[in-house]
Amino acid sequence: MLVFLVLVTVALACAHHSGEHFEGEKVLRVSVEDETHINLIQELASTNQIDFWKPDSVTQIKPHSTVDFRVAAEDADAVEDFLNQNELQYEVLINNLRHALEAQFDSRVRATGHSYVKYNNWDTIEAWIKQVAAANPNLISNSVIGTTFEGRSIHLLKVGKAKSNKPAVFIDCGFHAREWISPAFCQWFVKEAVSNYGKDTLTTTLLNELDFYVLPVVNIDGYVYTWTKNRMWRKTRSTKTGTTCVGVDPNRNFDAGWCKLGASKSPCDDTYCGSAPESEKETKALANFIRKNLSTIKAYLTVHSYSQLLLYPYSYDYKLPSNSAELDALAKAAVKQLTSLYGTKYTYGPGATTIYPAAGGSDDWAYDQGIKYSFTFELRDTGRYGFALPESQIQATCEETLLAVKHIANYVLEHLY
Repeated sequence: MLVFLVLVTVALACAHHSGEHFEGEKVLRVSVEDETHINLIQELASTNQIDFWKPDSVTQIKPHSTVDFRVAAEDADAVEDFLNQNELQYEVLINNLRHALEAQFDSRVRATGHSYVKYNNWDTIEAWIKQVAAANPNLISNSVIGTTFEGRSIHLLKVGKAKSNKPAVFIDCGFHAREWISPAFCQWFVKEAVSNYGKDTLTTTLLNELDFYVLPVVNIDGYVYTWTKNRMWRKTRSTKTGTTCVGVDPNRNFDAGWCKLGASKSPCDDTYCGSAPESEKETKALANFIRKNLSTIKAYLTVHSYSQLLLYPYSYDYKLPSNSAELDALAKAAVKQLTSLYGTKYTYGPGATTIYPAAGGSDDWAYDQGIKYSFTFELRDTGRYGFALPESQIQATCEETLLAVKHIANYVLEHLY
């Protein structure tokens, strides 16, 4: 029995880290004061294997900011030497990424089946989607709104008490494959809706008066790839003729200032905008659904990580939306709710100035479609773990985020347009 347990443990450890093993890879945070520092980081990126975590590309680095990036094991010493020689202030956030990724999982021997306080792979999430809809027909229906590049079904849950033509809130998770805490939130949201309907007054009111469209994972192919081949994968898994590089950043693929700022035209880059807006089957499916249901969708919430931010349009431009004062006040109030539970500090504001300019995002696109309450959540943390947030933080992250989401939904209900 003991031998069997050891074998299971080893098999699970391998399953989580097949392909890339990340042994000896580091995540560094560098303080950037001025243009000279920015140029030095660009020089570094051109000669070493660097994966930018925050901001998500070298072009988005601003003076008076910090930059988090992952560096390959064989380049780590050279990169640190370079930083020291050029007197750039830095700290090591993660000393060995393999250890951090192994530590994400609270137990090495994992029970099979779905859990709301663990990271679930796609097969488990898909089975859960079908099961939760079948078990709660009075509150949940499941539809397939398209297929991914690799042919997987894109599931959308409609959560709410059946009533025709209700106003709706659209929530999506899992745009970027490696942001595992994001799909965990969508699953948590559905669980809370089901378990609190009829018990909690606000939840019951929201589900009686609104529909919630919940898309648990947008970038399913990429998510599967993070479980099977490369935990740090970000993009979709589409291929195109003329390049061996795979995938598009789905959150640079919408027709909102497409490919102008903070997006790349190079297929090999993590922020590649695609060959055209909605070139990806995943973004096309999402956009088509929203276009078809524009008359009812009153709010759009997209969930990412990490940074602890609540952002509203615009990210593709430094201009502000016409109702920016209202969005700012709503973001402030939602963040106050979120912080009230565990004291987690969030920053809020328009995307371009609060984090960095980024064209082609789904939040800007949804806003420009006429959905005037459009927000992006960047969940925990602020970089100590980054994309390797431990499972022990799932519940607290989801609980606090839910408070903000419910506050926004209630506001929308009281300010229907």
